[in-house]
Amino acid sequence: MNKPRTTHLEELSRLKKIEGQIRGVQKMIEEKKYCIDILNQLSAVVGAIMRVEENILTRHLTGCVRQSFSAGNREDEEQKIEEIIGVLRKFRRY
Repeated sequence: MNKPRTTHLEELSRLKKIEGQIRGVQKMIEEKKYCIDILNQLSAVVGAIMRVEENILTRHLTGCVRQSFSAGNREDEEQKIEEIIGVLRKFRRY
């Protein structure tokens, strides 16, 4: 089975910003900043990661999954459905 190649280059800039946010949180901890300020920054990081996650999932559904369904391969369709169910189960564990 050929897997469609999806690029997620758009997410690299977001991930680099998140990396900078993480470094900022580390610095806040080193400098013993106020706990609530650190928690606010951590919340921003989690939100940013969730947006990247959502973007990649959306791209997968609208690209890879749609392509699989339009090809008419029943086995591939079932596999895509199972993959999505598995991913959603993992998301709900957080």
